Amino acid sequence: MKNKLFKNIALRISFLFLSLIIGCSSSVETTSNNSDSYSWINLDTVKAGKFDTGKMWTFEYPPIDYFSSEYNFTPTNEWFEHVRMSALRFATYCSASFVSEDGLVMTNNHCAHESIVQVQQEGEDLNETGFFALSLEEERKVPGLFVDQLVLIKDVTDEVISAAGMGLTDEEKAVRLDSIINEIESRETEATGLTISITPLYNGGKYSLYGYKRYNDLRLVFSPESQLGFFGGDPDNFTYPRYNLDCSFFRVYDEEGNPLKTGHYLKWNPDGAGVGEAVFVVGNPGTTNRLQSAAQLKFYRDYLYPRVLDLLQGLIDLQLQMMEENPEEKDELEVQMLNYSNSLKAYEGMLRGLRDPVLMQRKQDFENTLKSKVKSKPELNTKYGDVWTKLEDAHTKLGEITHEIYLTSFNPIRTSQYFFIASDLIDLANELKLPEEQRSELYKGEELQTTIDNIFLDDFDFSYNDKMLQMHLNMLNTYLGPDHPAAKTLTGGFAGKEALDYVLNKSSITSKEKIKALVEKGSDSILNSDDPFIRFVLDTEERKNQLLVQSQELNSTIQNYNQKLGRALFEVYETSIPPDATFTLRISDGVVKGFPYNGTVAPPITTYYGLYDRHYSFNKEFPWSLPERWQDPPAEFNLETPFNFITTNDIIGGNSGSPVINIKGEVVGLAFDGNIQSLPGSFIFREEENRCVAVHSAGMLEAIRDMYKITRLSDELMNGKLSEEEVMEGSTAN
Repeated sequence: MKNKLFKNIALRISFLFLSLIIGCSSSVETTSNNSDSYSWINLDTVKAGKFDTGKMWTFEYPPIDYFSSEYNFTPTNEWFEHVRMSALRFATYCSASFVSEDGLVMTNNHCAHESIVQVQQEGEDLNETGFFALSLEEERKVPGLFVDQLVLIKDVTDEVISAAGMGLTDEEKAVRLDSIINEIESRETEATGLTISITPLYNGGKYSLYGYKRYNDLRLVFSPESQLGFFGGDPDNFTYPRYNLDCSFFRVYDEEGNPLKTGHYLKWNPDGAGVGEAVFVVGNPGTTNRLQSAAQLKFYRDYLYPRVLDLLQGLIDLQLQMMEENPEEKDELEVQMLNYSNSLKAYEGMLRGLRDPVLMQRKQDFENTLKSKVKSKPELNTKYGDVWTKLEDAHTKLGEITHEIYLTSFNPIRTSQYFFIASDLIDLANELKLPEEQRSELYKGEELQTTIDNIFLDDFDFSYNDKMLQMHLNMLNTYLGPDHPAAKTLTGGFAGKEALDYVLNKSSITSKEKIKALVEKGSDSILNSDDPFIRFVLDTEERKNQLLVQSQELNSTIQNYNQKLGRALFEVYETSIPPDATFTLRISDGVVKGFPYNGTVAPPITTYYGLYDRHYSFNKEFPWSLPERWQDPPAEFNLETPFNFITTNDIIGGNSGSPVINIKGEVVGLAFDGNIQSLPGSFIFREEENRCVAVHSAGMLEAIRDMYKITRLSDELMNGKLSEEEVMEGSTAN
């Protein structure tokens, strides 16, 4: 039944936003004839920055000449191959890398959180105590965890675009596009034995086939206490200066159960990166929209993101209320609340950027320049001249229907279970109108009563679902208005608590007994019921389906013209600008550098002294408390050691766990976050204040060796391999 899926489904917003980043600006002239707080700026003089589209370079189109001129460093093909083969994609949400020839893998502590819980044994709290294996035998296998190594790259643009282009309509082209991609992926999977994925670049202007070698046997080696990995908690998230030991280590094992021997890994640099040094971040950034049209960005600004913020704030409020009512579930609820809070902060930053007229004008200037280049060449104008008009028209029409589709469609994450109960009852009524032999299996014989019994479950959480319902009612009134027929059906024209009381008091499906009585009256009684939930589902179904068809047509048009926009971009700029992020492997360049901060300058590198200063400055209170091990550091632990640092590299969610390397390809750090100024990075990269926040290689080594005393791990990092003694012991054990 639909309602069984409802409770305890976590909201995972891509991943996407755990480490957003940005930076780079343009000069403007002042004037007195603009409005509001930007009246002193003449927006007509605002120009796009050189790197507004970012620095997330693909490995198939590396900017070698740019690296050479900018950093006096000309990497070879062998350098790129070695770095690519050393990098990993960690499950479906983070990045990682090999850091020893014996399959040792480095990623973030926050990326490892789920895995740590999975290997926890009875009586343990590994997030509280941390975990470190003192031998190969003690390394714990994580069920279901995998990493992917990118070993194959092929350009399949011509085959994909040729097949898709044979469609006569936008919808037909979209169908043919999906079909040819599936066909190629199946063909290449069978031919190579790899995990194959075709990824559109430049909005579909280019298509790359990526082949991944998947490793399924991963075992946890080391993870610090979560309080060290997430020191400062949500208040410090997306900020800098920072003091986080946000690292964890796993090991890949081969099919024989031995540590994997890998020919490519990143050597450890114990000194780490210095101020002004050129560094590169190698990882899998999740999603950006920097090459989208201005029309698409305005759609996000005016419709999508405000609605997402309302949803997230509602979910946060709900979790806080549930924590107060259910203190015994506080830990689980708090984790979920922090996930929502983290996403809220990210979306707030993105929306703030989209509402910044200067940033939007920079995007408009980039678009105007591209448009003029296209229109100045007859051949390009014939192919792409109508792209912007078509996209603007489609997004305008989509904006007119998006809220109604959203609020009349149901999703377990944001919809009260009452709506799923109503849908189940309507399905039941329609099935019972059919002869039994024509019904679905769930509505025949003995299964029928089981189906009826499961419509309203015994463990129905009234408090939780009433709060979810209140959130839905509030959004109906906000986005459709209290006089909209769909809203009025549920709210009776009321708002707030009065609306909630109205619908619950009038409903005949809010208990097992009420539902039983309604079912006993028969199908017609269900379908003709004045229950607000049943009426809402029935009254909105036909129009919702019509709007969904219209939405699908509009999105097909948008997809088609986005692809044309991508091809125009590629024909005009070729690989001088990188494609948007797609959670595929990229390399980003930058330098270790501070930024303007609260009227002063943020230090490029922090030390362990700062960790203790913040701990004591907040009177040792959570989330600035320290685990017992850290409260009295041993004499050999050097507080002057670099701990966290910032760079001008371009990263975003999905880059969490990415190694930061120097020009020698050595590990100098581990990316884990961005500063607050980075949050509009989904649509524009600004180099002045955008910063990648990373754990320093010297800081990780100091903690592992002198705080945790795990010399087997620190030695392996320094030597790039396990000791001979441990290899022998492991072989004997197997």
